[in-house]
Amino acid sequence: MSDFLTTLKAFEGKTLTPETWGPDEVNTPMIRHWVETMGDTNPIHLDDDAARATGRAGAVAPALMTQVWTMRTFTDKMANNDPSQVWTDLIGTLDTAGFTSVVATDSDFEFFAELRPGDRVSLTEVIESISEEKTTGLGVGHFVTTLKTYCNGDGDVVATQRWRTLRFTPKAADKPKGLRPRPALNADNAFWFEAAKEHRLVIQRCTACGTLRHPTGPMCGTCRSLEWDTVDASGRGTVYSFVVNHHPQIPGFEYPLVVATIELEEGTRLIANMTGIAPDEVEIGMPVELDWIDADPDLTLPAFRPAAREEY
Repeated sequence: MSDFLTTLKAFEGKTLTPETWGPDEVNTPMIRHWVETMGDTNPIHLDDDAARATGRAGAVAPALMTQVWTMRTFTDKMANNDPSQVWTDLIGTLDTAGFTSVVATDSDFEFFAELRPGDRVSLTEVIESISEEKTTGLGVGHFVTTLKTYCNGDGDVVATQRWRTLRFTPKAADKPKGLRPRPALNADNAFWFEAAKEHRLVIQRCTACGTLRHPTGPMCGTCRSLEWDTVDASGRGTVYSFVVNHHPQIPGFEYPLVVATIELEEGTRLIANMTGIAPDEVEIGMPVELDWIDADPDLTLPAFRPAAREEY
Protein backbone atom coordinates (compact mmCIF):
# COMPACT_ATOMS: atom_id res chain seq x y z
CA MET A 1 0.00 0.00 0.00
CA SER A 2 1.39 3.40 -0.99
CA ASP A 3 2.01 6.08 1.61
CA PHE A 4 -0.71 8.23 0.03
CA LEU A 5 -3.29 5.44 0.15
CA THR A 6 -2.33 4.82 3.79
CA THR A 7 -3.00 8.51 4.48
CA LEU A 8 -6.41 8.24 2.81
CA LYS A 9 -7.31 5.01 4.61
CA ALA A 10 -6.71 6.77 7.94
CA PHE A 11 -9.85 8.81 7.24
CA GLU A 12 -12.07 5.69 7.16
CA GLY A 13 -14.43 5.55 10.13
CA LYS A 14 -14.11 9.26 10.87
CA THR A 15 -17.14 11.52 11.12
CA LEU A 16 -17.32 13.72 8.04
CA THR A 17 -20.48 15.58 9.13
CA PRO A 18 -21.31 15.65 12.84
CA GLU A 19 -24.97 15.55 13.81
CA THR A 20 -26.48 18.50 11.97
CA TRP A 21 -30.13 19.47 12.10
CA GLY A 22 -31.91 20.61 8.97
CA PRO A 23 -32.61 24.35 8.78
CA ASP A 24 -36.39 23.85 8.49
CA GLU A 25 -39.07 21.47 9.67
CA VAL A 26 -40.72 19.13 7.21
CA ASN A 27 -43.34 21.42 5.69
CA THR A 28 -46.25 21.25 3.26
CA PRO A 29 -45.17 24.08 0.91
CA MET A 30 -41.87 22.34 0.16
CA ILE A 31 -43.64 19.01 -0.29
CA ARG A 32 -46.03 20.70 -2.72
CA HIS A 33 -43.12 22.09 -4.76
CA TRP A 34 -41.51 18.66 -4.85
CA VAL A 35 -44.53 16.62 -5.93
CA GLU A 36 -45.51 19.16 -8.59
CA THR A 37 -41.97 19.19 -9.99
CA MET A 38 -41.63 15.40 -9.89
CA GLY A 39 -45.14 14.74 -11.18
CA ASP A 40 -45.97 12.68 -8.07
CA THR A 41 -49.78 12.54 -7.89
CA ASN A 42 -50.05 10.27 -4.82
CA PRO A 43 -52.58 12.13 -2.60
CA ILE A 44 -51.05 10.92 0.68
CA HIS A 45 -48.40 13.65 0.43
CA LEU A 46 -50.79 16.62 0.59
CA ASP A 47 -54.21 15.29 1.69
CA ASP A 48 -54.60 14.26 5.34
CA ASP A 49 -57.83 12.37 4.68
CA ALA A 50 -56.29 10.39 1.83
CA ALA A 51 -53.33 9.52 4.06
CA ARG A 52 -55.60 8.47 6.95
CA ALA A 53 -57.49 6.19 4.57
CA THR A 54 -54.24 4.22 4.19
CA GLY A 55 -53.78 3.88 7.96
CA ARG A 56 -51.43 6.84 8.40
CA ALA A 57 -51.92 9.60 10.96
CA GLY A 58 -51.90 12.25 8.23
CA ALA A 59 -50.06 13.40 5.14
CA VAL A 60 -46.47 12.22 4.79
CA ALA A 61 -43.49 13.57 2.87
CA PRO A 62 -42.17 11.58 -0.12
CA ALA A 63 -39.42 9.28 1.08
CA LEU A 64 -36.90 10.64 -1.40
CA MET A 65 -37.26 14.09 0.15
CA THR A 66 -35.38 12.89 3.25
CA GLN A 67 -32.16 14.46 2.00
CA VAL A 68 -33.94 17.74 1.19
CA TRP A 69 -34.64 18.52 4.84
CA THR A 70 -30.94 18.48 5.77
CA MET A 71 -29.35 20.14 2.74
CA ARG A 72 -26.90 22.92 3.52
CA THR A 73 -28.14 26.42 2.79
CA PHE A 74 -26.93 28.33 -0.24
CA THR A 75 -25.35 31.00 1.99
CA ASP A 76 -23.44 28.36 3.93
CA LYS A 77 -22.10 26.77 0.75
CA MET A 78 -21.11 30.10 -0.80
CA ALA A 79 -19.18 30.94 2.37
CA ASN A 80 -17.25 27.66 1.97
CA ASN A 81 -18.14 26.63 5.51
CA ASP A 82 -17.01 23.01 5.66
CA PRO A 83 -19.13 20.84 7.99
CA SER A 84 -16.06 19.57 9.89
CA GLN A 85 -12.26 19.67 10.08
CA VAL A 86 -12.26 16.08 8.82
CA TRP A 87 -14.02 17.30 5.67
CA THR A 88 -11.49 20.11 5.23
CA ASP A 89 -8.52 17.78 5.77
CA LEU A 90 -9.81 15.06 3.42
CA ILE A 91 -10.54 17.44 0.56
CA GLY A 92 -7.24 19.22 1.15
CA THR A 93 -5.35 15.92 1.04
CA LEU A 94 -7.01 14.93 -2.25
CA ASP A 95 -6.60 18.39 -3.80
CA THR A 96 -2.90 18.54 -2.93
CA ALA A 97 -2.38 15.21 -4.71
CA GLY A 98 -4.10 16.55 -7.83
CA PHE A 99 -7.52 14.92 -7.32
CA THR A 100 -9.32 18.23 -7.66
CA SER A 101 -12.48 17.21 -9.55
CA VAL A 102 -15.53 15.39 -8.22
CA VAL A 103 -18.49 13.52 -9.65
CA ALA A 104 -21.22 11.62 -7.81
CA THR A 105 -21.47 7.97 -8.88
CA ASP A 106 -23.89 6.18 -6.53
CA SER A 107 -26.66 6.92 -4.05
CA ASP A 108 -28.17 3.94 -2.23
CA PHE A 109 -31.08 4.91 0.05
CA GLU A 110 -32.83 2.69 2.61
CA PHE A 111 -35.94 4.03 4.37
CA PHE A 112 -37.25 2.96 7.78
CA ALA A 113 -39.90 5.53 8.76
CA GLU A 114 -42.02 8.23 7.17
CA LEU A 115 -41.76 11.93 7.90
CA ARG A 116 -44.69 14.25 8.53
CA PRO A 117 -45.00 18.05 8.51
CA GLY A 118 -43.52 19.39 11.74
CA ASP A 119 -40.80 16.74 12.04
CA ARG A 120 -37.17 17.84 12.28
CA VAL A 121 -34.46 15.79 10.61
CA SER A 122 -30.79 15.46 11.52
CA LEU A 123 -27.89 14.12 9.47
CA THR A 124 -24.70 12.39 10.55
CA GLU A 125 -22.17 11.30 7.90
CA VAL A 126 -19.28 8.88 8.39
CA ILE A 127 -16.54 7.97 5.91
CA GLU A 128 -17.10 4.29 5.24
CA SER A 129 -14.35 3.52 2.69
CA ILE A 130 -11.86 5.06 0.28
CA SER A 131 -10.75 2.97 -2.66
CA GLU A 132 -7.29 2.43 -4.04
CA GLU A 133 -6.45 4.48 -7.12
CA LYS A 134 -8.77 3.70 -10.03
CA THR A 135 -8.55 4.56 -13.72
CA THR A 136 -11.86 5.75 -15.15
CA GLY A 137 -13.11 7.39 -18.32
CA LEU A 138 -12.94 10.77 -16.56
CA GLY A 139 -9.44 10.27 -15.21
CA VAL A 140 -7.51 8.63 -12.38
CA GLY A 141 -8.95 8.96 -8.89
CA HIS A 142 -10.31 7.48 -5.67
CA PHE A 143 -13.89 6.49 -4.85
CA VAL A 144 -15.01 7.89 -1.48
CA THR A 145 -18.01 6.14 0.09
CA THR A 146 -19.80 7.71 3.04
CA LEU A 147 -22.74 6.55 5.14
CA LYS A 148 -25.34 9.19 5.93
CA THR A 149 -27.75 8.51 8.76
CA TYR A 150 -30.98 10.53 9.01
CA CYS A 151 -32.85 10.72 12.32
CA ASN A 152 -36.05 12.38 13.49
CA GLY A 153 -36.53 14.48 16.61
CA ASP A 154 -37.03 11.36 18.74
CA GLY A 155 -33.65 10.01 17.69
CA ASP A 156 -35.15 7.28 15.51
CA VAL A 157 -33.30 6.42 12.29
CA VAL A 158 -35.63 7.26 9.41
CA ALA A 159 -33.21 6.52 6.55
CA THR A 160 -29.62 5.70 5.63
CA GLN A 161 -27.81 6.63 2.44
CA ARG A 162 -24.57 5.30 1.05
CA TRP A 163 -23.16 8.13 -1.05
CA ARG A 164 -20.22 7.49 -3.36
CA THR A 165 -18.20 10.13 -5.19
CA LEU A 166 -15.15 9.91 -7.42
CA ARG A 167 -12.41 12.42 -6.63
CA PHE A 168 -10.24 12.47 -9.73
CA THR A 169 -7.60 14.17 -11.84
CA PRO A 170 -9.24 15.06 -15.17
CA LYS A 171 -7.74 13.61 -18.30
CA ALA A 172 -5.73 16.05 -20.36
CA ALA A 173 -8.16 17.46 -22.89
CA ASP A 174 -7.51 16.90 -26.56
CA LYS A 175 -7.31 19.94 -28.76
CA PRO A 176 -10.80 21.01 -29.80
CA LYS A 177 -11.94 19.54 -33.07
CA GLY A 178 -14.87 20.48 -35.21
CA LEU A 179 -17.05 23.55 -35.21
CA ARG A 180 -19.06 25.13 -32.44
CA PRO A 181 -22.76 24.24 -32.57
CA ARG A 182 -24.72 26.41 -35.00
CA PRO A 183 -27.40 28.76 -33.64
CA ALA A 184 -30.97 28.08 -34.74
CA LEU A 185 -31.51 31.15 -36.92
CA ASN A 186 -34.98 32.54 -37.52
CA ALA A 187 -36.69 35.82 -38.40
CA ASP A 188 -36.50 36.97 -34.78
CA ASN A 189 -32.77 36.52 -34.14
CA ALA A 190 -30.89 36.51 -37.48
CA PHE A 191 -30.23 40.25 -37.28
CA TRP A 192 -28.39 39.80 -33.97
CA PHE A 193 -25.97 37.21 -35.35
CA GLU A 194 -25.42 39.25 -38.52
CA ALA A 195 -24.44 42.23 -36.36
CA ALA A 196 -22.08 40.01 -34.38
CA LYS A 197 -20.24 39.11 -37.60
CA GLU A 198 -19.52 42.85 -37.88
CA HIS A 199 -18.31 42.91 -34.25
CA ARG A 200 -21.38 44.89 -33.22
CA LEU A 201 -23.26 43.94 -30.07
CA VAL A 202 -26.81 45.16 -30.57
CA ILE A 203 -29.81 45.22 -28.25
CA GLN A 204 -33.36 45.01 -29.54
CA ARG A 205 -35.47 48.07 -28.62
CA CYS A 206 -39.22 48.57 -28.70
CA THR A 207 -39.87 51.72 -30.75
CA ALA A 208 -43.23 52.26 -29.03
CA CYS A 209 -42.09 52.41 -25.39
CA GLY A 210 -38.30 52.25 -25.64
CA THR A 211 -37.90 49.04 -23.61
CA LEU A 212 -34.71 47.11 -24.34
CA ARG A 213 -34.97 43.34 -24.51
CA HIS A 214 -32.79 40.25 -24.79
CA PRO A 215 -33.15 37.47 -25.84
CA THR A 216 -34.59 38.81 -29.06
CA GLY A 217 -38.28 38.33 -29.82
CA PRO A 218 -41.11 39.56 -32.03
CA MET A 219 -43.11 41.39 -29.35
CA CYS A 220 -42.38 43.83 -26.55
CA GLY A 221 -43.13 42.25 -23.19
CA THR A 222 -44.00 45.64 -21.72
CA CYS A 223 -46.43 47.20 -24.20
CA ARG A 224 -47.03 44.32 -26.67
CA SER A 225 -45.85 46.36 -29.64
CA LEU A 226 -44.48 44.49 -32.66
CA GLU A 227 -42.38 47.46 -33.80
CA TRP A 228 -38.70 47.50 -32.94
CA ASP A 229 -35.21 48.61 -33.90
CA THR A 230 -31.78 48.13 -32.34
CA VAL A 231 -29.21 50.12 -30.39
CA ASP A 232 -25.50 49.42 -30.18
CA ALA A 233 -24.41 48.29 -26.73
CA SER A 234 -21.49 50.06 -25.08
CA GLY A 235 -19.83 46.70 -24.50
CA ARG A 236 -19.41 47.36 -20.78
CA GLY A 237 -21.04 45.36 -18.02
CA THR A 238 -20.56 43.22 -14.94
CA VAL A 239 -20.58 39.50 -14.17
CA TYR A 240 -24.04 38.71 -12.78
CA SER A 241 -23.42 34.96 -12.41
CA PHE A 242 -21.17 32.27 -13.88
CA VAL A 243 -20.32 28.57 -14.04
CA VAL A 244 -17.15 26.74 -15.04
CA ASN A 245 -17.80 23.76 -17.32
CA HIS A 246 -15.40 20.81 -17.30
CA HIS A 247 -17.53 17.95 -18.66
CA PRO A 248 -18.89 16.82 -21.01
CA GLN A 249 -16.34 18.24 -23.44
CA ILE A 250 -17.99 19.23 -26.71
CA PRO A 251 -15.90 19.71 -29.87
CA GLY A 252 -15.30 23.34 -30.73
CA PHE A 253 -14.78 24.54 -27.15
CA GLU A 254 -11.70 24.82 -24.93
CA TYR A 255 -11.94 23.65 -21.33
CA PRO A 256 -12.34 24.60 -18.55
CA LEU A 257 -15.00 26.85 -20.10
CA VAL A 258 -16.30 29.88 -18.22
CA VAL A 259 -19.94 30.60 -19.09
CA ALA A 260 -21.19 33.84 -17.57
CA THR A 261 -24.38 35.83 -17.34
CA ILE A 262 -23.32 39.39 -18.16
CA GLU A 263 -25.41 42.35 -17.07
CA LEU A 264 -24.81 45.04 -19.66
CA GLU A 265 -24.49 48.69 -18.77
CA GLU A 266 -27.81 49.22 -20.58
CA GLY A 267 -29.60 46.82 -18.19
CA THR A 268 -30.18 43.71 -20.30
CA ARG A 269 -28.34 40.44 -19.68
CA LEU A 270 -26.88 37.83 -22.00
CA ILE A 271 -24.99 34.56 -21.74
CA ALA A 272 -21.40 34.62 -23.03
CA ASN A 273 -17.98 33.09 -22.54
CA MET A 274 -15.26 34.84 -20.55
CA THR A 275 -11.84 35.39 -22.14
CA GLY A 276 -8.48 36.56 -20.85
CA ILE A 277 -9.00 35.28 -17.31
CA ALA A 278 -8.44 32.05 -15.38
CA PRO A 279 -11.63 30.37 -14.13
CA ASP A 280 -10.65 30.77 -10.47
CA GLU A 281 -10.22 34.52 -10.93
CA VAL A 282 -13.77 35.22 -12.14
CA GLU A 283 -15.91 36.99 -9.54
CA ILE A 284 -19.56 38.00 -9.43
CA GLY A 285 -19.83 41.75 -9.84
CA MET A 286 -16.48 42.19 -11.60
CA PRO A 287 -16.50 44.78 -14.41
CA VAL A 288 -16.04 43.38 -17.92
CA GLU A 289 -15.73 44.68 -21.46
CA LEU A 290 -16.70 43.29 -24.82
CA ASP A 291 -14.45 40.86 -26.68
CA TRP A 292 -15.19 38.72 -29.72
CA ILE A 293 -14.80 35.05 -30.56
CA ASP A 294 -14.45 34.52 -34.31
CA ALA A 295 -15.19 30.81 -34.04
CA ASP A 296 -15.10 30.21 -37.80
CA PRO A 297 -15.91 32.15 -40.99
CA ASP A 298 -19.65 31.70 -40.41
CA LEU A 299 -19.91 32.29 -36.66
CA THR A 300 -18.83 35.20 -34.49
CA LEU A 301 -19.99 35.49 -30.89
CA PRO A 302 -19.60 38.16 -28.21
CA ALA A 303 -17.45 37.30 -25.21
CA PHE A 304 -16.27 39.35 -22.26
CA ARG A 305 -12.89 39.96 -20.66
CA PRO A 306 -11.94 41.80 -17.45
CA ALA A 307 -12.33 45.54 -17.97
CA ALA A 308 -9.30 47.80 -18.05
CA ARG A 309 -9.16 49.69 -14.75
CA GLU A 310 -9.22 53.13 -16.32
CA GLU A 311 -12.65 52.37 -17.82
CA TYR A 312 -14.32 52.19 -14.39
